[in-house]
Amino acid sequence: MRYIPRNLEKVVTQVTGEYPVVLVTGPRQVGKTTMLQKLMEGTDRAYVTLDDLNERSIAKTDPELFLQLHKPPVLIDEVQYAPELFTYIKMHVDKNHNPGDFWLTGSQVFKLMRGIQESLAGRVAVLSLTSLSQAEISNGIMEPFTIDFEVLSRRSKDREQADTRGIFERIFRGSMPAIVNGVNSNSQIFYSSYLSTYLERDVKELSDAIDSLKFLRFITAVAARSGQILNVADIARDADINQVQAKNWLGILETLGIIFYLHPYANNLLKRLIKTPKLYFYDTGLVCYLTKWSSAETLESGAMNGAVLENYVVSEIRKTYLNSGKEPYMYYYRDKDAKEIDIILEHDGVLNPIEIKKTANPGTELIKVFGLLDKASVPRSKGAVICMKPALGAIDRDNYIVPVWMI
Repeated sequence: MRYIPRNLEKVVTQVTGEYPVVLVTGPRQVGKTTMLQKLMEGTDRAYVTLDDLNERSIAKTDPELFLQLHKPPVLIDEVQYAPELFTYIKMHVDKNHNPGDFWLTGSQVFKLMRGIQESLAGRVAVLSLTSLSQAEISNGIMEPFTIDFEVLSRRSKDREQADTRGIFERIFRGSMPAIVNGVNSNSQIFYSSYLSTYLERDVKELSDAIDSLKFLRFITAVAARSGQILNVADIARDADINQVQAKNWLGILETLGIIFYLHPYANNLLKRLIKTPKLYFYDTGLVCYLTKWSSAETLESGAMNGAVLENYVVSEIRKTYLNSGKEPYMYYYRDKDAKEIDIILEHDGVLNPIEIKKTANPGTELIKVFGLLDKASVPRSKGAVICMKPALGAIDRDNYIVPVWMI
């Protein structure tokens, strides 16, 4: 099995020298344990997983004994199963002050974060690992995506180029390590097992009362709306559940790191804005499986091609930030006249507007909407159209054309 180096490795190494506890969160099967075990090679760090029911029982009933049996430096896998450990880890940290003593992994982001923040505030570095990014798959330079011509030019030299068909192949295949590194060649079988084994197990862990078939119908209804403004009533209707349930279950998908939201850009000088977030999946392969596309070809010419391309681009840009240990300040814009900007990146006191289009020949009409940001109190900087054009280019001095494969 080929190990694909992860960009987050650099960040883990850095914070291990600074914090006594490093927590890597993210959904199951994205490679958290594989990455940390790779980084452990040649060190004296021990490993224990709370998937082992015997170890879990000791961790929950006698956390003090557990830490005597598994002395730091140690990697504790699936730590969400024994939140009782956090207090004892804190006591150890406060007594010894050793950076890097504890590496923890967990697949339930918010539930875990609550326990961690209450017990280990100021002592823990929390990092998110997602499914693989384009850059990791092609061994490219990974830094947060910005609209900077020099940086984009560097990216163009180390990314694996792809035409429209190639991009839709990537979207359809998804970005889970087991598929990308060839362990599982059939993505349909992989996602079927993933849903029934991992997702269902974690869902049950968070809420016993969930009916598996209803939850599958629900997550399928959510996938059908990826890249769209969140409409809880529609999702609830399709899944045959009430809206309270739909909201709770969306919370579970977010907790498990399956979906995320892009919130509308808010600015006191911009009036008449939509307030509802847009919904995206981290992994487009799961979207394609749930919405029953049989191949990349049918997806490319199908009714969802625009929405799923947008989902892919938004999630890839988000991954470039998370994989660098940074929080992405990403938004979208839509007003009451239905004028929309797909992505707004905010950084260093400026806004970068971005449009996503399946076209290979973007024209000036696509960037007219960027002018809507001129009324904002934060200045507008360079813009971009991310599209299927094969090479980096420009519409004018202030607006670039960026191929999807270059993100």
